[in-house]
Amino acid sequence: MKKDMTSGSPFRLILLFSIPLLIGNVFQQLYSMADTIIVGNTISAKALGAVGCTGGISFLVIGFVQGITSGFSVVTAQRFGAGDEDGVRRSVGTSILLCVGVTVVVTAISVLACRPLLELMSTPADIIDDAYSYIVVIFAGIGATVLFNLFSSILRALGDSLTPLVFLVIACIINVGLDFALILWGGMGVAGAGWATVIAQLISGVLCVIYSLIRYPILRLKRSDWKLNLRFCWEHLRIALPMAFQFSVTAVGVIVLQSALNGFEILEKARLGESYAVAAFAAASKIDQLATQPLLSFGVAMATYSAQNYGAGRIDRIKAGVKSCSILSTCFAVAGGVLMNLFGKNLVYLFATDIHPDLIQKAQTYLLITGSFYTVLGFLFIFRNVLQGIGSSTVPLIAGFIELVLRSAVAFFLAGPAGYVGICFAGPIAWWGAAIPLAIAYFVVIRRLGNYQRHPTQHSEEPAPQPS
Repeated sequence: MKKDMTSGSPFRLILLFSIPLLIGNVFQQLYSMADTIIVGNTISAKALGAVGCTGGISFLVIGFVQGITSGFSVVTAQRFGAGDEDGVRRSVGTSILLCVGVTVVVTAISVLACRPLLELMSTPADIIDDAYSYIVVIFAGIGATVLFNLFSSILRALGDSLTPLVFLVIACIINVGLDFALILWGGMGVAGAGWATVIAQLISGVLCVIYSLIRYPILRLKRSDWKLNLRFCWEHLRIALPMAFQFSVTAVGVIVLQSALNGFEILEKARLGESYAVAAFAAASKIDQLATQPLLSFGVAMATYSAQNYGAGRIDRIKAGVKSCSILSTCFAVAGGVLMNLFGKNLVYLFATDIHPDLIQKAQTYLLITGSFYTVLGFLFIFRNVLQGIGSSTVPLIAGFIELVLRSAVAFFLAGPAGYVGICFAGPIAWWGAAIPLAIAYFVVIRRLGNYQRHPTQHSEEPAPQPS
């Protein structure tokens, strides 16, 4: 299942590599949706809102972890593309050691900070305790997330997008079973949903490690592969840290957006006596994330594809891959937007039994607005991942800050005159703001690298020069 992406049809390679990613990402969303669906149906709509309002904080930490592990695997993919097997093993060993340190620091900070963050976000008093009970468990088990994401990223760096899918499906099934067991029969409430997620991810992570070591000799590390080399560590951190902070910056924007939404709900409750804005946004966001998984999958595929071809010096193939992926992404974006506009509101009924008409209306509003801009989001994912795949992480980080500023400004300044609709426009406007500089940076960097071109059969232990 290991795949060299430096030869063959770019369109076919990207499509075939993306299919397991897409299925896996859908299961990843189902994995996440399982908590909200089961909580909403077995407890209440308020419990649904409690779990849903932690999405921004969760993304802040888990996004950082995903960025770090994905960044480390870029070096692995570049070494693999260059035909440097010793470099692949050293990269894996370095990544594991660095991830141990990351896990300790991130766990300590996130567990201590989650309650103050919920209070800072103006989380409504009637759901804040449940929200804390859920998210503190997720953060305490962040090591399981690191384990699974690291080895999934390493396998994808070798061109294997199928194995992570298999273990993700296993995790999803375990998670659903544990949700029912811990919530219904264990009486643990929303905290039970958190424990179900952590346990399921730990089991899938351990299985992924065991299978990887059995299946791939290239991942069986020698004693020398565990030696820390400061220069090699920096090569990993130079790419991974901007990617991690880019994820976190985006998450801060989501947190600010959630804060604006929380404030809107408090005001609407004071005016009308009741509000379903938080619950509607939580349900619609989950549906929206599910609909955009094809776009995300194409982006992740382009990160591995561009990293391997960059390591092999095949800049021409990177350009060809971007053209092919743009066609695929646009087709899926248009189809996804149409489906969300037509059928999105019907999926809201999955999330709770005590559905209120206002919840349906607000969820539909969100899906109509975001679904109309999926094409922009698709190009954002392509350009961001290609730049990260070739080791150019600065512009994606800057674009993340632009996204943060726009999302925050739109959410707060439009919430007054436009109300809930203004909050819903925050995401699409932020996508536009981030996609434009990413597109410009891609064309500038690719033009500069255009003169660096190896013969299709030429390999080297050293990847192409780093882009500025």
